[in-house]
Amino acid sequence: MPKSPLPLPLILLLAPLLSGCVVGAVTGATVAVVKAPFQLVGAAIDATTTSRDEADRARALRKQEAADKKARKQAEKAAKAAEQSRR
Repeated sequence: MPKSPLPLPLILLLAPLLSGCVVGAVTGATVAVVKAPFQLVGAAIDATTTSRDEADRARALRKQEAADKKARKQAEKAAKAAEQSRR
């Protein structure tokens, strides 16, 4: 039988100390593996959905564009009326 570099009693004394490290490492790796799919799904949902702030900014921009368009049409109509009154 080959001789172990450490005596059996020393190995038995150190085993409980090492098992905590191993269990902690395995648990940490397991948690990381389990969390990864949820983090990916969360990132995908965040990327594809619109936040309330983004929706509010878009709504305000559309409202401003509509007001600008209305003002431009009124100005064109007034210019056209002024042109016709000069003739």
